[in-house]
Amino acid sequence: MSILITGAAGFIGFHICKRLIEKNIKVVGIDNFNNYYDVNLKKARINLLQKISKPKNNFDLINIDIVSKEELLKVFEKYKPNKVINLAAQAGVRYSIDNPDAYIQSNIVGFSNILESCRYNCIEHLIYASSSSVYGGNTNLPFSESQGVDHPVSLYAATKKSNEMMAHAYTYLYGIPSTGLRFFTVYGPWGRPDMALFLFTKAIIEDKPIKIFNKGNMMRDFTFIDDIVESIIRLLDKPPVPDKDFKKENPNPASSWVSHKIFNIGNSNPTPLMSYVSAIEKALGKTSRKVFLPMQKGDVEATAANTSKLEDWINFRPNTSVEEGVKKFVEWYTEFYK
Repeated sequence: MSILITGAAGFIGFHICKRLIEKNIKVVGIDNFNNYYDVNLKKARINLLQKISKPKNNFDLINIDIVSKEELLKVFEKYKPNKVINLAAQAGVRYSIDNPDAYIQSNIVGFSNILESCRYNCIEHLIYASSSSVYGGNTNLPFSESQGVDHPVSLYAATKKSNEMMAHAYTYLYGIPSTGLRFFTVYGPWGRPDMALFLFTKAIIEDKPIKIFNKGNMMRDFTFIDDIVESIIRLLDKPPVPDKDFKKENPNPASSWVSHKIFNIGNSNPTPLMSYVSAIEKALGKTSRKVFLPMQKGDVEATAANTSKLEDWINFRPNTSVEEGVKKFVEWYTEFYK
């Protein structure tokens, strides 16, 4: 058994690689180490993976960009992975406003290359990252996979919905079992520096003000990284199967007559932004200075996940509390940055 993971130096990719390496599974990691955020953090993650895997010799890192179809196909041909977890993407809703080309290249062209590589290499199961942002202008909480996702409010969200549609088409055409995961605001140790938890923690420690958008009137379904990892590990061995009850005359967006599924992965416990800030202040033992700002373009006021479909499929429900998760992040941050 070998598993290929794209975005291996990224936040979620690193944690998935680490868990699989510790389970003595052969991992082939791909990353292009782009400079969207601190490359040194990405290198530190990889250094840890290489250290953990050294006694077992079960981790190979390939420095390529999935936009290069030729190089990607060579990796598939050489390593012949059984399963693929695609986490490589240009992340960030706000960044997509000013840098749309990066999203078209990585999230559309790159994902197309992943699908083509899976097509020609008999992949048993493709798991790929979608996003809660696909729910866009929807305000009917909690979000359910059976709801429509036809009204994105950012290009990032539009590319993620495109990924879901592309994967379904390849499942239908070429029989690739595929699972799309709509992540809800993932956080935790080794997290991304562009996310609120990282930005707030850094600013509070440095006695700088934190920026609170929509004047604090926001809510997110913050999901701890360990719950994400556990969900993906369980999903690896449970590829989707066709829904025999699917009705083409009245199609349900949450299901399909082919081997393709979409799952929400969230904490199912949406938290007000100001409560999140309070949890950070408590973990640091320090009060923040706040600057209240209007809502930013592409952002949404609230997210909340209905995860009953995921729970039924893998018998697991993400459940780490914000207080516990934030505390673990702050402990990592203060240790890593001394």
